[in-house]
Amino acid sequence: MPEQSVHVRDLAGAAPAFESDLGRIDELTRERFPILKRLSIKRIVLEPGAVREPQWNVNANQLAYVVSGTVLVSMLGNADAFSSFVVGPGQMYHVESGAVYHLENIGDETAEIIAALRSSRPKHFSLQSSMNAMTDAVLGNTYDLPASAFQAFPRGDASQLVRREGAARIPDTAGLPNARLFDLGGQIAPLAYPYGSAKLARKQFWAALEDISMYSLTIGGAGMREPHWHPVTAELGYVHRGHGRMRVLSPDGTLDEYELRPGQAYFIPRAYPHHIEALEDDGIHFLIFFDQPTPGDIGYRATASAFSREVLAASFGVPERALPRFPFTPIDPLIVARKNPRDPVD
Repeated sequence: MPEQSVHVRDLAGAAPAFESDLGRIDELTRERFPILKRLSIKRIVLEPGAVREPQWNVNANQLAYVVSGTVLVSMLGNADAFSSFVVGPGQMYHVESGAVYHLENIGDETAEIIAALRSSRPKHFSLQSSMNAMTDAVLGNTYDLPASAFQAFPRGDASQLVRREGAARIPDTAGLPNARLFDLGGQIAPLAYPYGSAKLARKQFWAALEDISMYSLTIGGAGMREPHWHPVTAELGYVHRGHGRMRVLSPDGTLDEYELRPGQAYFIPRAYPHHIEALEDDGIHFLIFFDQPTPGDIGYRATASAFSREVLAASFGVPERALPRFPFTPIDPLIVARKNPRDPVD
């Protein structure tokens, strides 16, 4: 296997984009991961009492999954749409491009969030930097205050993480249902087998999604994600737990096979055939983001049912009698049982 696959990069183990005693931010954009298109990924770690300052994305909707900890999300969207909600492990939140929002660790343990953005080169503004761009007089006029009210504001560069003074203030409305919050962990898996399952954060179940979605995919040691491709959907995955292997075919015939471990991210361009399997009996858990609100795929298993045996025999260059007895498959299962021993690891 190659030492560095074009399809894989370390997210958690690489040099952080920002780090302090309040936490860290890791990110993979096209600059560090050139194969990316339409998607990028961040890992946000917040220590207790840490706040990710209010900011907004310029060119990308955002979809995030809370791996651990408890965070408060406050947001102001288009047309004065205010919202605040608490997000716990296994839950997700969505932020529209241009909506100003903040994250705050309101628990006693470290919070970890994995967020995908719908651009390979995301841009953002911070609230502090945007305020600094205006004079004290302009700010005073905005808030009906004298210019002197803003003289104490520092005019330096914004810090991505800041410290909250005192206890967290959680609005009374934070417990109400919110269209930007989705309890993926509490979902009954639409696809569940003895050897794996998939929970689906897509538009069918979460109406807020417009151009992005996510699957929480668990593959047991006795299962395998069948070889498949996504006709109009790119795939950006993050390994949360376990040790796995992927194989990807490129249009020029290049075959790339690589192992995946926790903290790594991978990217599969649209329509590239690929498959996933766990390399240990404990299985593997992925967070898989897509650049469509309702991702679709074509699997190898159903493909064998799409053509006659005569066509398949001619295509593979074997007599029809030598063809396996492919099971009739009108709907791909997504995850299949691993009946054969794993191929050896190089």
